[in-house]
Amino acid sequence: MKRIDSPFKFIIFKNKKNLEKIPTLPGVYCFKKRKKIFYIGKAQNLRERVKNHLYGKNWWERFIFKKKFKGEIGFAETSSEIEALILESRLIKKHQPSFNILWKDDKNYFYVAIKQNKEKIPYLCVTHQIKEKDEDPAVLYLGPFIEGSALKKVLKFLRRIFPYYHSPAHLKNKCPWCYLNLCPGPFATLNLKNYQKNIRHIISILKGKKDTVLKQLKKEMENLAKKQKFEEAARIRDKIFSLEQIMAHAHIINTFLPSQKLPLSQRNQWQEGILLLQSLLQTSKSISKIEAYDISNLQGKFATGSLVVFENGLPNKNMYRKFKIKTQNQHDIAMLKEVLKRRFSHQEWAYPQVILIDGGISHFNAALEIKNSFSSTKDIKVISLAKKGQKIFIEGYKKPFSFKELPSRLYHFIIRLDKAAHFFALNYHKKLRKKDLLNNKKPSRQIKN
Repeated sequence: MKRIDSPFKFIIFKNKKNLEKIPTLPGVYCFKKRKKIFYIGKAQNLRERVKNHLYGKNWWERFIFKKKFKGEIGFAETSSEIEALILESRLIKKHQPSFNILWKDDKNYFYVAIKQNKEKIPYLCVTHQIKEKDEDPAVLYLGPFIEGSALKKVLKFLRRIFPYYHSPAHLKNKCPWCYLNLCPGPFATLNLKNYQKNIRHIISILKGKKDTVLKQLKKEMENLAKKQKFEEAARIRDKIFSLEQIMAHAHIINTFLPSQKLPLSQRNQWQEGILLLQSLLQTSKSISKIEAYDISNLQGKFATGSLVVFENGLPNKNMYRKFKIKTQNQHDIAMLKEVLKRRFSHQEWAYPQVILIDGGISHFNAALEIKNSFSSTKDIKVISLAKKGQKIFIEGYKKPFSFKELPSRLYHFIIRLDKAAHFFALNYHKKLRKKDLLNNKKPSRQIKN
């Protein structure tokens, strides 16, 4: 594996011909601009992956990596996909590139944690990123790793060679993992010295020291052979062979192109939506909070406004707010202005990075006017969704985008936020109408014979 100090070979990006210098091997690549690395990724095929960023079918990738990028491309070959995963982790930790998909979403980095139970027996588990102030000094964290599925595949392969415990407790008898040769067995029968050695091997491999582990195993095998412990030496030989095969041939990196439709979890949709949104807004700042607004009324009566909040991909219903419009018979623009003024006056509610409103150019301009009238909210970006005209207005662009121009995942991401605000406003509007009907309902008269 290449040294972490300076693993990249750089080429100046001009056109497709320059990319032919990049090998078609597994490894890690980066984009650098003004002497600063702003994106790092891994690939089965370095040349094809970089080309896909710059010339692929996806509009958003071309926007990010070609139209906005005029710097250098770096690449570092690795002997396997597993080594590419490990090197990517180490380089992201070292350089902290600002434009990686998950660069600021704490809950989506992955770490391998080496912990100990009460009997001082180590066990291994995968956890999300831990903030430094919360780190337990007795726990060893390895990472960060970007792709959780790839990391779990690596651990699955390594567990076949170096069985480990994945929890602090174990049954008195064999567990199901024991019968699959993936668990060291009950604590009572454990050879703790050998087990700790296996854990050290796993740690070394995840730190990029595969060659060191192989040398140690070969030396151990030779020593056992000299002592004529041929069965034990044969077991070590098998471990060496399995480790070499896994490190060289295991496929752990996803080969899909971003244009393919894949089932994504809600959190993955948020991550990709945020990346696309950041590219459109032309900002490298992390977007962790978005507020969406909607107005609901019936010919000016029972007018209400709603505010829904999404933080790190999830709705924060504790921050949802309802606004009963104070002045009746207003048009939508005036109502929207009132809601935004009232919201922005609450500085104790943490401001978002983006606000989404429902409406056309007039609504968009109204939101910009109110947002810019507060000195503390000028950095907030405004987006307006005009469903009737199937257009979206984005701050920083003179002309709106049509729905067809947007990547489908970005479109569905924005629609999801808009629907949440709409339903929240509509429910409050219905509640006010129902309350008014009940207050105005006359009691029925009793007729006496």
